[in-house]
Amino acid sequence: MTMTPPAPGAAVVYKDPVRQALARRTARRNALVGMGSLIGFTVVIALLVSRTPGWPVVQETFFSPEQFADSLPGLLEAFMLNVRIFLIAEPLILVFSLVIALTRTLRAPIFLPLRVLATIYVDVFRGVPTILVIFLLGFGVPALRLQGVPNDPVFWGTAALVLSYSAYVAEVFRAGIGSVHPSQRMAARSLGLSMAQTNRFVVLPQAIRNVVPPLLNDFISLQKDTALVAVLGPIEVLRQAQIDASSTFNYTPYVAAALIFIALTIPMTRFADWVQARMARRQRAGGVA
Repeated sequence: MTMTPPAPGAAVVYKDPVRQALARRTARRNALVGMGSLIGFTVVIALLVSRTPGWPVVQETFFSPEQFADSLPGLLEAFMLNVRIFLIAEPLILVFSLVIALTRTLRAPIFLPLRVLATIYVDVFRGVPTILVIFLLGFGVPALRLQGVPNDPVFWGTAALVLSYSAYVAEVFRAGIGSVHPSQRMAARSLGLSMAQTNRFVVLPQAIRNVVPPLLNDFISLQKDTALVAVLGPIEVLRQAQIDASSTFNYTPYVAAALIFIALTIPMTRFADWVQARMARRQRAGGVA
């Protein structure tokens, strides 16, 4: 029997066919045991819930198949507005928050006013609840009746999400920049690179790579928070569910709206987990993520 010496942190690869077969059988058995345990747990919970005295009323109020089928097409159509808001807000947040993070890392005395403004911005918008920012912009700015300023609630709802989330994402970027060892900067400067070139070619690539998992988690939260724009009146998925529920006095449309969000966020969550696990494996193996 021979074995290939594994890299640090890498899985052991067996050359012996007997051990390979044993490893495959063990993996299949573990998978079957885990799946059986999950199915058994789910069945037990379902039986316990279905035997409670109030389950028939809850089932009819929140899990009506007829109401679900009737409301789903309209909810899917309204959900496209949530997707559009997300697709517009996400790149704006990335750019704006990166600028704020870089501003906060400036050390020259001449940039002190910019650092102070960036710090105040982050402190204020991290401290104010997002829904209050939406209220202030969505109702306050149009009330000023400024010439040339749009009154579209979707515009101001998206702007509020960009302002609020940029404060959080800026701190994520700043943490990533701080995670790059100072020797990287010194080495780049010793090679004749300017400060801007050092940030662009040395610091930022490493910093962004380090913060990809938390960035993905922030954008998963952003996708859910697009529903907050409903407070301004646009008919997105949450508002459509509210309209359907108020017309039928049945809350199944809310459950359907929740399932739509889950159908989108679960793949994004699993992708974030995969990226984080991949980076961890690369780091253990001494490679580059």
